[in-house]
Amino acid sequence: MKRVFSLIPLILLILNSCSTVPKESTKPNIIIINVDDMGWKDVGFMGSQYYETPNIDYLASQGMVFTNGYASASNCAPSRACLMTGQWTPRHGVYTVNSSERGKDKDRRLIPTKNTHTLSREHRILPTILQENGYITCQAGKWHLSDNPLEYGFDVNIGGGHNGLPKSYLPPYGNVKIEDGKAAYLTDLIMEKALGFLDTVQKPFFLNYSPYAVHVPIMPVDSLLPIYQNKTSWEGQGNAEYATMVDNLDRNIGLLIQKLREKHVFENTMLVFTSDNGGLYGVTKQKPLRAGKGSYYEGGIREPFFFVLKEKIKPNGKSDIPISNLDIFPTILEYAGIQNTSITFDGANLSDVLEKKIKTLERPLFWHFPIYLQAYNVNDNETRDSLFRTRPGSVVRQGDWKLHYYFEDNGMELYNLAEDIGERNNLAETHPEKREELLRLLKNWWEETNAPIPTELNPEYFEKN
Repeated sequence: MKRVFSLIPLILLILNSCSTVPKESTKPNIIIINVDDMGWKDVGFMGSQYYETPNIDYLASQGMVFTNGYASASNCAPSRACLMTGQWTPRHGVYTVNSSERGKDKDRRLIPTKNTHTLSREHRILPTILQENGYITCQAGKWHLSDNPLEYGFDVNIGGGHNGLPKSYLPPYGNVKIEDGKAAYLTDLIMEKALGFLDTVQKPFFLNYSPYAVHVPIMPVDSLLPIYQNKTSWEGQGNAEYATMVDNLDRNIGLLIQKLREKHVFENTMLVFTSDNGGLYGVTKQKPLRAGKGSYYEGGIREPFFFVLKEKIKPNGKSDIPISNLDIFPTILEYAGIQNTSITFDGANLSDVLEKKIKTLERPLFWHFPIYLQAYNVNDNETRDSLFRTRPGSVVRQGDWKLHYYFEDNGMELYNLAEDIGERNNLAETHPEKREELLRLLKNWWEETNAPIPTELNPEYFEKN
């Protein structure tokens, strides 16, 4: 009997060594939830009293929310290119969707910078780096940077292509190529396929979940309409059809959380939630923020934004440190234990902020838009002029101060966001020292990044004016 009992510790040791999780599988899984056109206050955790997002709100409570979270561009394609490269727009040249000559020719004083429509494959982007380091990668939903995401480091593609929006959220969807499933509504179908992907993976995964929702076309989920048609509007939010799209997206994110828990991987999954740009002004508003998608006022670039990783980030955290989606790439690499990527990041590794090792992060944030973007509605907007959501220019934020610079007329607007989050009181003339300080930052940044500055005059403008 002594000999039998003496073997038990050895047997247990052997069994334990055989069942030890391989080192690779201890890497966190990564999920980016990059919603399309969701505004800063289009979710409950940011204060909306009209939209109902209990699952997103719950997920936000499990990590750290950033109240000053930004997109690096105010419309879809450039923001997504920045997230995937970790670099400012002058580095990759994606500034807008389609042509840079948006709006009427007679209203454009300058010849805008040419736009890059397809992200160059010379860039070593996030899915490529993760794939090279043992992750299986999946693009689910909107891609918008090329025809085929499988050429950019993704192992699986669910409905992603160069298109920026679906022709319809109902089958056959038009320009979204996706296999049939049990679900019919496109947002539901993309999640159905994404959950199927999660059921197949046996090693660390990266899921770029980017549903076309809640981008136009505004197509309601009929079963949810009564909830919002009978609800009092709030702070410019009252579009019941749009609200059903937000609600339905939230329900799908609830299914994602449930699947992660079923597979016992929620604790070891890093989730990043944000939006690619501000809400579409006229469909939703973000009061007190000014304007919306396409503008470089706060309503066009400030986003709902949080990180979750149970093993590292404590729940119910909140930070007012300004961050942008440029920070996602280097932060993910830190938690994935990936180094020496030879990439020059323009964003910051936020791990010390997320783990509350530091309380401040001093650095300026920059935006560059050397082109035109026409207004949706000249009779209802909060932009600098009614014809364009933005004209060619650059923006810098440092601390609480934000400077807008316009190339057509060298115009400047200066705002103290701590006192004027709605950007209503232009302080450029009353605070010349701060204006010049931020302008010097911008000029140095233009030189550092070789940012294109449009200077060529448009003859069509002068002929018609």
